[in-house]
Parts: sequence; structure tokens; C-alpha cells
Amino acid sequence: MSLYQMLSPYLFKLDAEKAHSWAESFIKRVMPLPLVQDYIAGKNCVVDKVLSIEVAGMRFYNPVGLAAGFDKNATMIKGLSTLGFGFLEIGTITQAPQEGNPKPRLFRHTQEQSLQNAMGFNNQGSLAISKRLKEFYPYAIPLGINIGKNKIIAQSDSLKNYENVLLDCLEVGDYFTFNLSSPNTPNLRDLQNVSFVQELFAMARTHTQKPLFLKISPDMDKDEMLKVVEMSAKSGASGIIATNTTIDYTLVQNPKQSGGISGAALKQKSKEILRILSESFFGKIVLISVGGIDSPQEAYERIKLGASLVQVYSGLVFQGPSLCKNINEGLLQCIQADGFTHLHEALGQDIKTKPKTRKKPEPEKAQDESVKDTQDSTIVIKTKPIRARNKKADSSEDAHSHTKPKSTKAPKVESKTKKTRVKKADSTNATKAKSPRTKKTQSLQDSTQALETTSQAQQDSAHDLPKE
Repeated sequence: MSLYQMLSPYLFKLDAEKAHSWAESFIKRVMPLPLVQDYIAGKNCVVDKVLSIEVAGMRFYNPVGLAAGFDKNATMIKGLSTLGFGFLEIGTITQAPQEGNPKPRLFRHTQEQSLQNAMGFNNQGSLAISKRLKEFYPYAIPLGINIGKNKIIAQSDSLKNYENVLLDCLEVGDYFTFNLSSPNTPNLRDLQNVSFVQELFAMARTHTQKPLFLKISPDMDKDEMLKVVEMSAKSGASGIIATNTTIDYTLVQNPKQSGGISGAALKQKSKEILRILSESFFGKIVLISVGGIDSPQEAYERIKLGASLVQVYSGLVFQGPSLCKNINEGLLQCIQADGFTHLHEALGQDIKTKPKTRKKPEPEKAQDESVKDTQDSTIVIKTKPIRARNKKADSSEDAHSHTKPKSTKAPKVESKTKKTRVKKADSTNATKAKSPRTKKTQSLQDSTQALETTSQAQQDSAHDLPKE
């Protein structure tokens, strides 16, 4: 048992929100001090290439991040980084500052190791927070911005409200998450529909090519959820964060009648949502899992169910500041025990029914036959294999333009082929000077010329291939 867990019974006698404010003050003022920062980071940051992963074009030195809601105003970034997180998600941020719902609004369910919050997007507003982030952005680890809607904004003005926050924070975030799923803003969850998410991501893509995510509710109807996620992907979303808090109050004893429940009580519900999403969208869209992750085994299970990254919040409250370190060290053990050499090898291993993926187009048979025909000749030109693109392959690539083919390093191959062609041409001229052409020699040269033409066509088509 850690020192934190020994002290937690006494800490939990404090009001939950007041305890959080005290923790914020310590993390903001004490932990970033040079000697303190070095000591805490040395104890908690697990750096191992086995855990590093690239997701949506971003590099993460480990897959464990902090979920939105803990650092609402971006005041604790430097201190939180010393706890070993691979990334941090700030917010939820709204355009105008707002105080949130009346207190008390944060409650512990100690027996279930869960929290119930009815905070209501209390934050200092997008302009103040973005100004604070500009002081040290870009940062050492990826920073996400969780974007919400102001309580007083009418539903009809919601899109513009989200757009304004995005524009205010565009230069200080590595990715952006649209929060349509909090139960603490009236009618917010009504925006989780196909029509609105289409407009939302279409709007966002006119402003940025940075990764965009949608955070969804665990209480959605399954069929409606799949439709919303599918439309999000079609409209430009990079991924889905599953899930937000739940209003299923049967999960805890003595629940309050407002707010959303997070923590261990949400574990099975959130995991089931991930399983459903993975069976339909794994490999097509990034999945990030959050909800009840409080151990290495739970984090590893989510990764094997298709989550590229995981996030924690309530587990940090009940397990203490060493949670991130414990999860990452445990992940290394789990990966080794399963015989994998890297985290990405475990990704999606427990998905029972994986969605079908497009097969890569096969190389042209004509190329193979052309090379085969020249094996009997005295002159053989060796070229590096390059995937040729015929009309069928072109149409397939256009239809799936979001899939990036592997790099072919075309420039190097082209240079080698040119040198080979010059050398062979000199040889041909020498032969021509020594003796008249015979039919056999003419046939050999024609065959060689055909091979050169095929090779050159391959090089030209390689220039058309998008690079990775």
C-alpha cells in the first residue's frame, strides 16, 4: 500500500472539490520547481521504446493520458507531466467564462471507487486559457483541448459557439476533442446526432488539419451511436474518445440525483462501448478508451480491445499519483508475457469480429512476364521492385484516398535505372560497330528496350504515389 493510499481515508474527509483545489495548488506551485520536478519525474516517468506509439500523426512516449476535467484551466500542465503521463487533455473549455453549477457538485463513492460530478464546465474561458498555453506551447508531450458549449447558448447557436473556441485555441493544441456528451449542461447530449456532427466536423476541417476527436456518452442507443460515429468519420473526425460519464445511477449505492458517474463503476459499461466500436471501426478510425481504468491489466485489456490510447481520471484520485507509473510498468510486463516486442502488436488482439479492410492491389502480371522473358538473354537489367499502378489500382486508390501506401523511395530507384540504361546503350553501340545486326541480336535489343520502357513507366508512376 502506497503512502497516498494510507493517507486517503483522512484526505477523503475533506470536501471533494476543496481537496481538488488544494491538490491543484500543490501541483501548480510546488511540483514544477526544478529540484522537485526532477525528483518526481525520475520516480514516475517510464521511458521505453516498447511503449512508444504514433497515433493520428502524433508521437506518444507512452499510451496513458489524463482525461479532461482534471485540469480545466491549463494551470497544472508542468506539474502533471512529472507524474509520467504520455499526454494531457485540458478542459472542458467554453468560449465565455462560466462558474458552473451550484456547489456541492463533486462527490466520492468510496466503496465503488467512483466519482459523481455535476460541475457544469466551470472554466476561465477560451481566451484566458489559450493565452496561458501560449507561454510554453509547443510542449514536450501532446496537449489536447476539450471543447464544450456555454450553458446560456441556444441550441441553434451551438455550432458557432464550438467554432469560436476552436479558433481561440487552434495554435495551442495538438488535438481537439468536441464534448457533446456531458450530462451537466442542459440539452447538450441532444447534439449527439448525425446531422450536427456532420456540420461540426465539416466546419472544423475548414480551419485545421490537426487531429479531431468526438467524445461520446456511454448511455447512447447502440444503433444511434454507430450512425453518429460513422458520420463523424466520414466528415473528418480522426477518432472517438469512449466514454464520458454515465447517468446510470444504479451503478452506485446512494447516488446523487444529478451529475455523471466515473471511475470503477463505469468500467464494464465503457469497456462494452469500446468493444462495439472496435468491431465496426477498428483500423478505420482511432479509438481512445476512458472510464474505470485503474490498473495495468485494465489498460492492457482496453488496448487489446482496440484502444490505441487510454485515459485516466478517477483512478488517479483513488490510486494516487503513482498510477501512471504503475500502469506503464505493468504494460511492459503484460507485453512481454504475451510474447510481443512492442505495444502496437497487442493492439486489437482481442477483437472477435474485426471489420474488413481493403486488400492492397497486386502487381501487374505483365511486369513479371516481361522480366521472365529476358532471363534467357545475355544482358539482364536488375531493377528494384516497384508497385505498378494500372487503371484498376488507380480507381481503388482514389476511392480510398485516406489510406497512405508505403513509401517507394522513387527518386533513388530512378537514379540507378538511368545509370544502367546509359551503360547498356554504350554496349549496344559497340556491338553495332563490330558486326552487322542479325535477327537474333535485333530481337535481343528489342526485348531489352521493352524492359527499359516498362522500368521507366514504373518509375514515372512511382512519382504519382503519395508519400507516407
